[in-house]
Parts: sequence; structure tokens; C-alpha cells
Amino acid sequence: MVEKKVRIEGGNTFALLGLNDSNLQIVERKFDSTIIVRGDTITIRGVQSEVEKIEKIFKELLFLLNRNGNLTQNDVETVIDLVTVNGEPSLPQTAVSGLSSEELDASILYTNNQIIRAKTPGQREYLLQMRRNDIVFAVGPAGTGKTYMAVALAVASLKNHEITKIVLTRPAVEAGESLGFLPGDLKEKIDPYLRPLYDALDDMLPGDKLKTYIEKRVIEIAPLAYMRGRTLNNAFVILDEAQNASAMQMKMFLTRLGPNSRAIITGDVTQIDLPSKTSSGLVQIQEVLRQVEGISFVYLDRNDVVRHRLVKDIIDAYDKYNNNVSHIAPDPLAGSGK
Repeated sequence: MVEKKVRIEGGNTFALLGLNDSNLQIVERKFDSTIIVRGDTITIRGVQSEVEKIEKIFKELLFLLNRNGNLTQNDVETVIDLVTVNGEPSLPQTAVSGLSSEELDASILYTNNQIIRAKTPGQREYLLQMRRNDIVFAVGPAGTGKTYMAVALAVASLKNHEITKIVLTRPAVEAGESLGFLPGDLKEKIDPYLRPLYDALDDMLPGDKLKTYIEKRVIEIAPLAYMRGRTLNNAFVILDEAQNASAMQMKMFLTRLGPNSRAIITGDVTQIDLPSKTSSGLVQIQEVLRQVEGISFVYLDRNDVVRHRLVKDIIDAYDKYNNNVSHIAPDPLAGSGK
């Protein structure tokens, strides 16, 4: 048995513990350790491995509270889930000083108000492969940080003058038959399909700088069809939602790379929106390029989800449903007329 103490800085005891200690009770229900709060000190007693996890949870909750000014029950449950599964908190610390060498290795981008870093073992492997290889495929479910981490590394590479251009692209599959019915010019019709890429950039760059980069085409966001016939030199290129690229489109994209360029391709093979007769380039490419040196495939799973805690449950529910459906044997009399 061991004992650890966590100091509550800034007099935020009430906000940290929640109304009627609701946040504290969420933590207590998850663990067997004893948690005692007196004044501005939290004392944790129990088995060492569990006490260390609870200490990480409270330190991360304090960080969130100081940054956001409040805590929600979802914040508490998300931090608990991530620390329990991965041994790591959900969000980066506020400053580089005090970070361990492992945490520094997992850091991707330093912004004015946060450090963007790999938060799970799967994400750390993803980051490692992105640093080692010129072409990386990241395959996994929603919420695992596939696109966000790729965009963060691209912005870091631009800031470090490793490349001169960022190109973000994704297939506009849903737009195929409906673009003509949408209001506005071509840019206004296509922008909704590219919105997730803009959202990621908004988190990482000041608004005025992002606008300047886009106006000067230092950062370019365009549908996949616009990549045909181009050669991209000194660029960091990201293909998002690659499960919706056809086999021919995937080949076209990969052959755009010029000297000193890198490509990250992300997608979720369980969310293919292509017509039934069109094969996904992301599915095919895993067999085509698996043995090519300098190309890496990284597979993320539910344990790498860093969105709302319910996203993991949703993924599990769909997996169970699909498994049940696939195991239902067809009726041998169906369609036989008997």
C-alpha cells in the first residue's frame, strides 16, 4: 500500500470535485483506493499502480479546469478512460518544462495554448512511423486522431522549414450527383466536404496566419479530383477519408509526389461510401504496397479513440452488430419457391 498527495492549486476545490462531490464520486466508483480531500490536498491510499493512475487523473483534471474554467462529467469520464486504458492523460501539459523525455518524443506541435502530442500507444506508433517514412497509411475508426495528428505534423514541418507547402485533400464522394443542386460557386459547393480539414487547422494556427497561408497557397485544401496531372515538390500531402478513393484515384494520388515530399493517407475501411461496384483504393493498396520499403501501414483501434467517451461504446456496438449479422446463416428455403 502506498500514499500520494495531490495539491489543488488556485482554490478550485469545489469546481474540481463537482456539485455535491459528483466528479469525485465518479473517480471513486472506478477504483478501490481511498481518496480523502482536506482543504486543498487530495490524499490517495491504495495499491501503487492504482494510486499512480488516480494521481494522473486528478492532475489532468486540474489542467483541464485551469485551462477551460470548468469541468463536465464527460471530461472526468474521458480522462479516466484514457488513463485506465493507456496509462496516459487525455490532454498535453501547458509547457515543455517538466515534460519527461518520453513525453517530449510524443510531442508534435507547440501552439500558443497547448502541446499537441500522441496520447495513446497506437498514436505513438503512428507518430514514430510518420517520422521514419515518406508515405504512411493510417487505418482506424473515427476519433483515433488519424487526420488531426497528420495535420499537426504537417504544420510542424512547415514551421520548421522542412517543406514549403501543405496540401490537404479528400474525395468528395457524396458530391458526385448533388453538387449542381447546392447553392454558390464551385468553392462554396465543395467547402462543406473539406470542413474537417479546416477545423483541424483552426486549432493549430492563428486565424490571420491561416488565412494568409491559404491566400498564398502555402496551405491548399482541395478535392482529390484536383490532384490529377500535378507534381507536388517540397510538400506535405495528406489524403483524408481515403476509403472513399477508388483504386485508380489512389494510384493517381500516390504518383503525384515529387522530390522532398511526404504523404499521409488516412481512412476507415468500415465507412466506405463508394458505389457497390467500385472497389476502395485503401483496401486494395494494403496488398499492393505492403512490401515496399519506405511505406508504412499503421492500424489504430478503439483504444486510441480520444473523442467523447461514448465513441468507443458506439464502435463496439457496431462491431457486435456486424458480427451478429455475419453469423446469421441464410435460410436455405429463401427464394426457392418452397
